[in-house]
Amino acid sequence: MSAAGSGGRVQPARPGDPSRVGPYRIIGRLGSGGMGTVHAGLTADGLRVAVKVIHPAQAEDPEFRARFRREVQLSARVQGPCLVPLLAADPEADAPWLTTAYAPGPTLNQYLADHGPLTGGTLYAFATGTAQALAAVHEAGVVHRDVKPQNVILTPAGPRVLDFGIARAADGTSVTRTGVMTGTPGWISPEYYRTSTAGPEGDMFAWGALVAYAATGRLPFGTGAPDVVAFRVMSGDPDLDGVPEELREVVESALAKEPAERISAASAAQECSRFLASQATQVLAGGDGPAPTRVGELVTAVWEMPAVDDPTWHAPSPPSRRRAVTTVLVAAAVIGALAGGALAFPAAFPNGGDRGGARDSAAGRSTASPARHAGGATGPVGTPGPAAATRTAADPRGIRVPADPLAGVAHPAFTRAGNEAQPSDDEWRASTTASTQEEKDTAQAIEDDVRSMLATKGLDHLTATVTFNRRAQTVMVTGGPVSQLPEDDQEVFRRAGEMASCTTLAHRLQTSPTTWPYGRYSAFWKNSDGDIEADVLGFGEATDGCYYEVAGQWQGDEAGMATAQIPSTDKDEIRVADATDKAITAAWKIRVAEGNGVDPSAADDDINLGFDPAEKAAYVWIQDTYGALVGRAQRANFQDVARRTTCRKLRDEYSRNQSWQYIRWSVAVYSGNMGTPEFIGSGDCLS
Repeated sequence: MSAAGSGGRVQPARPGDPSRVGPYRIIGRLGSGGMGTVHAGLTADGLRVAVKVIHPAQAEDPEFRARFRREVQLSARVQGPCLVPLLAADPEADAPWLTTAYAPGPTLNQYLADHGPLTGGTLYAFATGTAQALAAVHEAGVVHRDVKPQNVILTPAGPRVLDFGIARAADGTSVTRTGVMTGTPGWISPEYYRTSTAGPEGDMFAWGALVAYAATGRLPFGTGAPDVVAFRVMSGDPDLDGVPEELREVVESALAKEPAERISAASAAQECSRFLASQATQVLAGGDGPAPTRVGELVTAVWEMPAVDDPTWHAPSPPSRRRAVTTVLVAAAVIGALAGGALAFPAAFPNGGDRGGARDSAAGRSTASPARHAGGATGPVGTPGPAAATRTAADPRGIRVPADPLAGVAHPAFTRAGNEAQPSDDEWRASTTASTQEEKDTAQAIEDDVRSMLATKGLDHLTATVTFNRRAQTVMVTGGPVSQLPEDDQEVFRRAGEMASCTTLAHRLQTSPTTWPYGRYSAFWKNSDGDIEADVLGFGEATDGCYYEVAGQWQGDEAGMATAQIPSTDKDEIRVADATDKAITAAWKIRVAEGNGVDPSAADDDINLGFDPAEKAAYVWIQDTYGALVGRAQRANFQDVARRTTCRKLRDEYSRNQSWQYIRWSVAVYSGNMGTPEFIGSGDCLS
């Protein structure tokens, strides 16, 4: 079952279908299958999405839910072209669901049945785009395992590979049930038939068959009973008559019987792009504009696929002036056309990154290096335009997937991507207040988000002023002046300003990629009223991703710890922190009393817990006063107690408090009088 699109037609909803799933308004069906139903949905901003809701029988199976969650974690690693981005998912819902961008167009199967084989530049664009998609999958350490015509959508913008529903980590971590064969006869590699081995080479075997099928309209190993097709796959030659000569060599390499002899996805993409460039040169000969230079542009230049006219999609309501731009359900990783879902984590950010400059104290003061903001991963290509991951007011706990919102956009209005130059005082002084309605909505959204984050730390007196410098393509978030403001409070303002700006701008870039020019942001601080200078606290770019992966990749840091150590003024945070702190202390005393190689003096160490609202994380730290936690085993013991206890409390609060967003944990040890924490573990509590 494809989660991304259909032939372009929305079927009417049926009795019992939901009217809403998460923050999405359901307007009809796109399809159904053994795992669930795919609904056509709209975001508050009118973005078309495909929402897969799992069947009740599957939802009642704990093993299925575990696989479902794991699939999102794998899928969130994938970032690349010609993939359909995962926007959000909630595997903990009564009826687990996931949402992808909607990819309009027929599947390869449907197109070939109606129109016959692909030819000319369209065929080369198909081969190049699908190879690029698999290269991105493999580079992320994931194996697709179900490459077939039903899982490729021919959109007006190019081919899109989707449905990672049985994705598998390249290290062998399977998402499927042990002993159950996955895949479709004719698209299964010889080694999988022989030994159940499913690696990147198996994907490439299926890719070779896919390109041959696209070029000829015939299945390269024919049709018939599954065992007959399997025999041909393992011992027969593929039918490649009709495949263009220069493309045939690459396809033959992909269809080699031995995995080691097959071409890699990256090499296939490179070879096919050379053929594609030749086709594009012919197509564009005599044209007025310059020839495309990027492969994505080449695919678009020669791709010939009619636009899908689907009047059953309802037009969105006019946007509200007060609508927060950050209210598109998040996502990150990461990502591709997947069929898995993890819950509300600011998702898939495997790379971590620098997060706003070097820190030179335990308080996490930023030295405003030209590194990054709070992100490090760039994301997938989607249609129409990849989804930047932000969160919604309707469901603040929806998954966030890191994404480059401009990936695959041929002519974006934001042109300073990758420019790491620090915004200057002159650029700040030249910035102006919002003038257009989009700028006003954006400024309001950022200011509201900053205010919300600061309020949890009792910093309501700090306000953010948002201004715009169109020439610099930068949004400035300015605070101050506040006399004698502690450095830690200024750091909280920086992190709140950067996080709010990044998610808001990422959404604007996604929804208006060719008209919205602002992709950079910077946090400034004025030291006095009327001051014509301001200190740069930090800066970054919304195309770099705005979050870190919770699913086993996110790491706590000193800036987050410094923020967590500022007392909270939110009553729920105070209540949960107090209860969790006491529970950890009690559990730790029991663990020490049981022995476990821990010095008894460790039972008297001071344990604390606090929250970082910027990255929605609970930090636990222990003061190792007597040096009892010097060994790896001793620290592992404390980390285990802190993690188990913290996650139990966070999950309990999450299940009963719809506004609760803290699902991450990080544990650190302060040794003796040292002011620098040593982080001994981080992660999330819902995977």
